[in-house]
Amino acid sequence: MRAKNIGASFNYAIEGIIYAVKTQRNMKIHFLIGILVLILAIVLNVPRIELLILLLTIGLVLCAEMLNTAVEEVVNLFVTEYHPIARNAKNVAAGAVLVSSVIAAGIGYFVLFERLIQFEIRSLRDSFRPIDLTLIAVLVVIGLSIIIKSTTGSSDYLKGGMPSGHTAIAFSLATAIMFCSSTFVASLGFVLALLVAHTRVQSSIHSVLEVITGAFIGVLITLILFLLRF
Repeated sequence: MRAKNIGASFNYAIEGIIYAVKTQRNMKIHFLIGILVLILAIVLNVPRIELLILLLTIGLVLCAEMLNTAVEEVVNLFVTEYHPIARNAKNVAAGAVLVSSVIAAGIGYFVLFERLIQFEIRSLRDSFRPIDLTLIAVLVVIGLSIIIKSTTGSSDYLKGGMPSGHTAIAFSLATAIMFCSSTFVASLGFVLALLVAHTRVQSSIHSVLEVITGAFIGVLITLILFLLRF
């Protein structure tokens, strides 16, 4: 029962994130900027400690925007006409987003600007290490799987629905292994990915089509990223 409750909690959290991204224009902007900043930081070979600072800052902005959305929803639930206290609550929540955004912009400037003006485009292909590409590929695959599930009406983002996220991640990792190791090791990676796909179908969690779609997404996204690098 505990495991089921934990899974449901994660599913509700993902649903909340998707709601915020779908309904809030500023959330879309912050989310896109955050992804671009992280990619730029990897391209510029930002040191680990500064990369962690950027991650925390991006998380701060996104959390502030989501809390602002939550405050607005709660206020709208209980207040149907103008009230100065409701106005103050919304303004304070919006102010928190503004403060976090200004801080994020300042941190981004100090971390990235000097490196950006000294960056040479010919070194772009050498900026991404295989481990970086693997991480980016897995994150993109997870994000794309959740987005597709939300658009197809799936109510559970961690179990079932189109496509199979577990299969997509497994084949993404197998494809990354293919670029980073010998043929034998790569073959083992795909065998393990196939076993993951088989268990999802055998357990009646996913259909064959959902598993095939997940495998296609995992392989395609990872192939694109690694081929652009090499």
